Amino acid sequence: MRLERGQRASLAITLNFVAFAFAISAVSTNYWCEGTRKVPKPFCTGPPLKVKQWFCIRFNSSNLNDSRQVQYIFETGEEKFLMRKFHTGIFFSCEQAVDMNGFNCRDFAEIAPEHERGVLWLCVVGESLYLSLLLTGGVLMILEQCPCFSIMNKLKISAFAAMCTALSGLCGMVAHMMFTTIFHLAVSMGPEDWRPKTWDYSWSYALAWSSFGTCMGSAVTALNRYTKTIIEFKFKRRNIEKNLIIKQKMIDLDLPDQMWDMYLTAVPADPDTPPELLVNGHKPSTGSPYVVEMDDEPDQHIEAYC
Repeated sequence: MRLERGQRASLAITLNFVAFAFAISAVSTNYWCEGTRKVPKPFCTGPPLKVKQWFCIRFNSSNLNDSRQVQYIFETGEEKFLMRKFHTGIFFSCEQAVDMNGFNCRDFAEIAPEHERGVLWLCVVGESLYLSLLLTGGVLMILEQCPCFSIMNKLKISAFAAMCTALSGLCGMVAHMMFTTIFHLAVSMGPEDWRPKTWDYSWSYALAWSSFGTCMGSAVTALNRYTKTIIEFKFKRRNIEKNLIIKQKMIDLDLPDQMWDMYLTAVPADPDTPPELLVNGHKPSTGSPYVVEMDDEPDQHIEAYC
C-alpha cells in the first residue's frame, strides 16, 4: 500500500515516540532479567507463633552452634533451602526479603565483577545516547512539519532527523548487548550471595528490543520519505532542463513555439533528409517542401513555410 508524503511523515513520528516510550519504560524498570536463588533457610526469631513459619526453621535453643540443629532439621523433615525470587535491571537488582514480603534492592554495580564494570558503564552511556538521539530525531520530525520553513530547509531537517534516529538505534543495540554481556559475567563471577540458580530474560528486556525495532522502523520510514522527495525533485528538474533545451533549439531555428510537438513527433525516413514541415498542422497536399534547383533557372520555392 502506497502512502502519501504526509502519511509517511506521521508514521515516522508515531514510530519514533512509541520507541521512546518503550525505551523509557525499559530503562526505568528492573525486570530485564529475573529468576530464583537457592538459599538456606534462616532460624526463626521472636516468640513462637501458632501459624507455622515456612520460610524459616524454629529450634528451641539459643545456642546457634549446637550440633543438634542439623539433627533436628532431618528428624522433623524440614526443607533446609528456600527459593527466593529476584529481578535485575541496569541500575538495581532486587531480591525477596527474608520473610518473603517485599524486595530488598541493591546497586547492580556492586554485583558486577569489579574488573568488568567498564562494560556496565558502556551500557549506561549507550542507553543515554539512545534516548537523547531518539528524542532529538522525534523533535526534528515535528519541526519539519512547521509551514514556516522552505522546501529545501525541510529536506535538510528531514535528513538530520533520519540520521539521528538511525544512530540512536545503533547506540541502543550496542547498549542492550552490553547489558547481556555484563549480566552473564555477573552470573558466572558475581558474589556468592547473589548468583542465581535459574534465570531468564523478562518483559523489560523485551521492551528494550521492541523499542530498538520500532526506532529502526521510524528511521527507515524517514529516510524513505527523504529519498523519494529527492528523486522526485531530480526527475522534475531533468524534465524542465530537457524542455528548456528543446525551446532553445526552437529559438535558434527561429520557429514558433506551436511547432514543438510537430518536431518532436516527426521523424524523417532518411537520416540525411531534413524533417518535413507541416502547414497549419497538416501535411502539404502537393509539391515538395524543399528547394529544388533547375538547370539554368533561379531557385524556386514551391511552398512557403508557415
